[in-house]
Amino acid sequence: MATATETKNIITLRGSTEIVTEFFGYAVNSILFQRGIYPPETFERKKKYGLTMLVTSDTGLNTYLSNVLQQISDWLMEGNLQRLVLVITSVGSKEVLERWAFDIEADAAAAAEGGGAEKPEKEIMSEIQAIIRQITASVTFLPMLEDQCTFDLLVYTKADS
Repeated sequence: MATATETKNIITLRGSTEIVTEFFGYAVNSILFQRGIYPPETFERKKKYGLTMLVTSDTGLNTYLSNVLQQISDWLMEGNLQRLVLVITSVGSKEVLERWAFDIEADAAAAAEGGGAEKPEKEIMSEIQAIIRQITASVTFLPMLEDQCTFDLLVYTKADS
């Protein structure tokens, strides 16, 4: 039986809508692979952010993630997105086993102008690499998921969204 675990560190994302949306897709894929939610043979290696990432080749999962990521992108553009949470749940007991939280910090002034603060690409890549490595490192401290598990994506937006 798996033990319920909640990650204590909240991962904070800063960056353009496109970068944050794309990054979240890779982060979700990474967690799903590393936690064994989908079989390893359904993932393909892809070079991104100077790292080798694993991305699902499962058509249904890709369709679902594309739809969710498009809505996330829309909420980011509007400045309404506050937090993304990937929840891993036991299929049998429905118990929440893990929560991976990604806080979104929008630059209010940049969002009001419809743009973003210029940041060197090298600095953005470095920050993304650090977060991906943080996800990988966190997995090594978590217990194996013995139950068959599923996941859900929770999106927290501003109250008026």
